[in-house]
Amino acid sequence: MSKIVKTEDEWRKELTPEQFHILREKGTERAFTGPYNDFKGQGVFKCAACGEPLFESATKYNSRSGWPSFYAPLDPSHIDEHVDKAHGMVRTEVTCAKCGGHLGHLFPDGPAPTGARYCINSASLKFDEAKKKD
Repeated sequence: MSKIVKTEDEWRKELTPEQFHILREKGTERAFTGPYNDFKGQGVFKCAACGEPLFESATKYNSRSGWPSFYAPLDPSHIDEHVDKAHGMVRTEVTCAKCGGHLGHLFPDGPAPTGARYCINSASLKFDEAKKKD
């Protein structure tokens, strides 16, 4: 996978202020405010910055955390994980492997079969609806 490299000014021109804050400045949207928290569409969630496919809707579940949650990425190579020691906590940050955009965090309290909870900001995602087969 080729990496996308842009200046912060280039990202700022392409993203909304909320997307820029979350994807480039490692911000977080308020719980229960993102459009994908209760969303139940069928398709693929992609990185809002670069379009990299990240999660299938089949792996989305209601974690009651206030953010869209998934138990597995579409392809593990599309996600990078980093130790995050901000705010007096030790967590696993999740970023897009293609553009480096901050997506959210990974926690070990998810459902079977993986036990993982990828807790992702709605503003970090865009959704592509599955095409219906005729």
